[in-house]
Amino acid sequence: MALLVQGPKGTQDLLPEQTARWQVVEQVMREEASLYGYGEIRTPVFEHTELFQRSVGETTDVVQKEMYTFNDKGGRSITLRPEGTAGAVRALLEHALYNEGLPVKLYYFTSCYRYEKPQAGRLREFHQFGVEAFGSADPIADAETIMLGKSIFDRLGMRGYSIEINSIGCPECRAKYHQTLKEYFAASIDQLCDTCKDRLDRNPMRILDCKNPPCAEVAKDAPIMLDYLCDDCREHFDGVKSYLDDAGVKYEVNPTIVRGLDYYTRTVFEFVSNDLGSQSTFCGGGRYDGLVAEMGGKPLPALGYAIGLERVLMILQAQGIELPVQSQCELFVAAIGEAAQKRAFALVRRMRECSVFAQFDSCGRSLKAQMKYADKIGADYTLVLGDDELQSGRGKLKNMKTGELTEIALDEETFASQFLAATVTAGSAGADSSI
Repeated sequence: MALLVQGPKGTQDLLPEQTARWQVVEQVMREEASLYGYGEIRTPVFEHTELFQRSVGETTDVVQKEMYTFNDKGGRSITLRPEGTAGAVRALLEHALYNEGLPVKLYYFTSCYRYEKPQAGRLREFHQFGVEAFGSADPIADAETIMLGKSIFDRLGMRGYSIEINSIGCPECRAKYHQTLKEYFAASIDQLCDTCKDRLDRNPMRILDCKNPPCAEVAKDAPIMLDYLCDDCREHFDGVKSYLDDAGVKYEVNPTIVRGLDYYTRTVFEFVSNDLGSQSTFCGGGRYDGLVAEMGGKPLPALGYAIGLERVLMILQAQGIELPVQSQCELFVAAIGEAAQKRAFALVRRMRECSVFAQFDSCGRSLKAQMKYADKIGADYTLVLGDDELQSGRGKLKNMKTGELTEIALDEETFASQFLAATVTAGSAGADSSI
């Protein structure tokens, strides 16, 4: 029986009080992405397993340890998406979005699934806002993408975060670096975990991302990719930094950033906050110029990133940032008796047609209990209807913040016009335009 009333480990329910804050954050992200020319895409929650094996990389922890994979009734191997980029690239190719003109700019909100130890801000089911831009190899696109993230976080009022950038080069200049890493880690192979020993020949850069303490200790003195960049990759990275400098965007070059997925090339970056504890990264991404071709399309440069929504909400809460959550109830009509209940139903119906968040009691509560409930849900205004009000055709509208009473007619059309007139000024004065 306990399994029926308890969610699976690593999941959580987002209740109305929480989702109201999420909606504010999501709206900011939608609006900022639109300003930068991005359009929304929605992809399936599951894909063919081969998509993630090929795009994310078979040497990554995600593919080796964390994916939720199963066979469907047709015997096909299916995986719940562990990240959003692979699905976006698949959709780009399936629908030939590149024929509509370049660049193709997409954003999405996704739920993702990884079987790993649940931790603060990263459960087994977690949520991301992601952007993907296809078609430009120019470093100005990297800078613009980073600036979109900064625009979002600044508009939310987030403080004290830092932007860290790095370049992990292209396949050509990484070949020499890989050989150097192999030689470096081979000298300490006995200290590496079994997974990293397997990575040594296939992709030694994955060892740099291992969270196993002995592996991390060995990796801290490993050679860095920046010393092995080819001339083109170095010029590209210098261009990214130059555009960020011109825009006044502060950043730090962190040569240890490699990101956890195999498809990245050249620019990689992270947004980091000290308000998250050990899990300090709340946004990460970079360039993946080879992925579209790797998945069967024509070569097409691309880049993007994902923002962890849970982590963003945690930072905002830790910093005491109040989000302008809209009231759940603008008007609550309390009724005494059946006739008053019918009038309350009619008034609430009309107010909803006017886009007013109105409620009435449908649980048969006493008047005292109805008013207690109105206070609990934060109603802005209340109206009590009884025999006297019905007989006179007029009631008293109460402003719950100020206690002010306003006489108001009870026929539907007049009530609607008078209510809107009485509240529009107060609503405009109290509106928060900071987000």
